[in-house]
Amino acid sequence: MNSQPSARRAPAAAALQAWPVPISEAARLAGVSARMVRHYESLGLLQSVARSEGGYRQYTEADVHSLHFIRRARDLGFSIEEIATLLALWHDRSRTSAQVKRIAQSHIDQLTQRIAAMQAMQRTLQTLVGCCQGDDRPDCPILDDLAGGGLT
Repeated sequence: MNSQPSARRAPAAAALQAWPVPISEAARLAGVSARMVRHYESLGLLQSVARSEGGYRQYTEADVHSLHFIRRARDLGFSIEEIATLLALWHDRSRTSAQVKRIAQSHIDQLTQRIAAMQAMQRTLQTLVGCCQGDDRPDCPILDDLAGGGLT
């Protein structure tokens, strides 16, 4: 049985890939744009990437795995700071899963708060839309509320 975490195993498309690869191929394999690859590098999320004699970036399989990790973490809404911490933990074989779980639980708590705030916004807007006649008259409770004189 393979003892590597599934996130570190090569995706099927990368398994037959010749390494290293240029930025366009690394981006394609990781499912991000080349612009995002450069952005993640500038933020320090990727280790320094080797360059060819011509100065072109050359990405290893490990770099592509890191890019995939970053993309997946972004898909789940983690902040850049959280991703940096998670990446460091991913590379630290002496980490504890409790450390990772705390970060994920904190993120869940933040998401729960944001969802509640968005649901409150939705209820307020539904109330305002329900109060608006939506006819040819200029009176509009939505605009009145936005101007600070409406329903609360």
